[in-house]
Amino acid sequence: MPPNNRINNIKQNMTQNEIIILNFEEIRRRSIKLWHGITPENYFWRPDINAMTCIEMVRHVLESEHLFHIIVNKRGNLGDYISPWTNRPYSDLQTELDFAKPFRENFIKTINEFNSDDFSTIEIIRSEKGQRRRLGDYLQRIAYHEAVHTGQMLSYMRTLGLERPQIWD
Repeated sequence: MPPNNRINNIKQNMTQNEIIILNFEEIRRRSIKLWHGITPENYFWRPDINAMTCIEMVRHVLESEHLFHIIVNKRGNLGDYISPWTNRPYSDLQTELDFAKPFRENFIKTINEFNSDDFSTIEIIRSEKGQRRRLGDYLQRIAYHEAVHTGQMLSYMRTLGLERPQIWD
């Protein structure tokens, strides 16, 4: 279904879960649309030696979402977390998306399983970062993280002189 029809067909009374999931889905849809504008010869470009390459930024977004999912599940304590991306070589966009897909599906499933009270009563406590957030707040910060990197990638693409896909539909 085209994006505008999808938005127009959203039911009138959405649950908190549905609103949060819609936000995640819309941000990811726009990220993927943008990422498809990165030409393969530019996957490993970066604006300076200290910056992520284009493909590193894509992976960072995908991998961070999984990390955040673990944080949500453990209510803040990462423990002995080892990323499934550890030691994976970088290749291309589709490989990155395919690898991340089951992790993304599990994350969305987790959000869908919360009841409406959970968003204001569950606390995510990351004592090592001095953070204490309600679940709903924390989920919005996760979404914001990806949105920030979408803007960053737009800047990369402008610097490279690449055509930037129209993500503001």
